[in-house]
Amino acid sequence: MLIYTIKWNKTAAVLIVLAVAAILVLLTLALGNGSGSGREARVGSSEDVADFLEALGWTVDEASAEERDVVIPQEFSEIYKEYNSLQKAQGYDLSNYRGRQVTIYTYGITNYSGYSGKVVADVYVFDGRVIGGDVHSLELDGFMHGLRKSPK
Repeated sequence: MLIYTIKWNKTAAVLIVLAVAAILVLLTLALGNGSGSGREARVGSSEDVADFLEALGWTVDEASAEERDVVIPQEFSEIYKEYNSLQKAQGYDLSNYRGRQVTIYTYGITNYSGYSGKVVADVYVFDGRVIGGDVHSLELDGFMHGLRKSPK
């Protein structure tokens, strides 16, 4: 039978603990999406956006899907500041994307209860990540709220 012993000193023990901690931090960053808010989802296509909305409880009309590129303004108007407040309330922040081109995916929502007009969801995507969005009616005196389906 072979027995091998190691003599530890405090310096070696501290270095090993620090190395293990650094490896755990790197693994956490590599395996996570690095979004910070935990609300950003990775999407690579229009179908992924539809799946994202369905995971939030919405039924989408895929035939109504639209995709357009826009540039988030460098300076926010009062309306854009108010809209960004809605984004911040749901864990997003469009000010991080000022001056950048983003893609907005729009889908008709078919299961919005308690409202008979047309309802759509806009999902803002940058570099394959959901960075914001909303659900809103198309009528002039309608409504707008965050992406999550509120429990009734």
